[in-house]
Amino acid sequence: MTLPHLFSRRSAMAIAAGAAGAACCSRPSPQGPSRHAGADPGDPSGCWTRRPELPFAVQEIYPAAHAGRIHIAGGLLGENGRVTGVSDRHVAHDPSTGATAALAALPAPLHHPQLVDHAGRLYLLGGFSTQPGAVAWIMAVETMVYDDAGNVWSRLDAAPEPHAEAVSASIAGRIHIVGGRSPRGAANAAYGDHADTARHLVFDPAGNVWSRAAPALTARNSAAGALIDGLWHVAGGRTVGGGPTDAHEVYDAGEDRWRTAAPMPEGSGAGGNAAAALGGAIYVFGGEYFPQGGSVGGVHAEVWRYDPRADAWAPASPMPTPRHGLGAVALDGSIYTVGGATRPSGADTSAAIERFTTDC
Repeated sequence: MTLPHLFSRRSAMAIAAGAAGAACCSRPSPQGPSRHAGADPGDPSGCWTRRPELPFAVQEIYPAAHAGRIHIAGGLLGENGRVTGVSDRHVAHDPSTGATAALAALPAPLHHPQLVDHAGRLYLLGGFSTQPGAVAWIMAVETMVYDDAGNVWSRLDAAPEPHAEAVSASIAGRIHIVGGRSPRGAANAAYGDHADTARHLVFDPAGNVWSRAAPALTARNSAAGALIDGLWHVAGGRTVGGGPTDAHEVYDAGEDRWRTAAPMPEGSGAGGNAAAALGGAIYVFGGEYFPQGGSVGGVHAEVWRYDPRADAWAPASPMPTPRHGLGAVALDGSIYTVGGATRPSGADTSAAIERFTTDC
């Protein structure tokens, strides 16, 4: 498929990146785990094991743990080092067996849609729709719920405004979506039509209604988040004008208030990173970066661990496959990193699944 100029921003960056590609780390044998130097069993720096891959390569996804499996829906598809289209596929990966089952497709292709397990049901919210034969950036207001028994998606009340490249979480009976990007004007078809936002939308599935909550302190897109003890941590990401950000903010739903917490280590902020909670800590994985004044960037291999008791970050075992636009899903005492891309922008989409655990 030949993709038109609607994808020009990321494809141009990918071509410029060329062989610069991803930052590299030591890569473990597929047969066994990789240990961080000096790690002992139970060390929070953790260890990695490669797992069976997805049946197709996909990036710009926000997967969710649901009913004991990892669900992936939508995203950007890629082959031979380039993005080939937008996905409508919905699959469930069972990490205990390595099997991936095809489920009911989305009503239309979407990239960057949020998947959230809430009260035992799977919801899809927002993202970017597209046009036939193109990778467009038409920010969506979609809200859908998946029926496991009937294997079908149903539409719910649309969001009050388009949203994508945000962070989502199920908190106290509602689904929260913060930050990301929003149309800067009437245009809504290309990447450049959108700007960063600190907006905070809230969806109540029980009433099928939307509302708003306190905006974040920083307007940014492509950040990552996780819940610890009922508090929602959002870290990293990027801004259109300022590049990657190390900002780290915490939301208390009971007070409807944000506060700042220890920023990520200097230079570790990145767009398209992923996060999940494990053992009372938050782990942030990968992401892409582009230096100021230049188009050639890279992909982080680093993993950072946040201890909320000490309000401090520390390095953890780096990713065997550095990626951005990936998902991180906590399930059964481990974190699984899923899909993504191994070079900046749209280049080298990955089907990788790798397991991170502190039970080494």
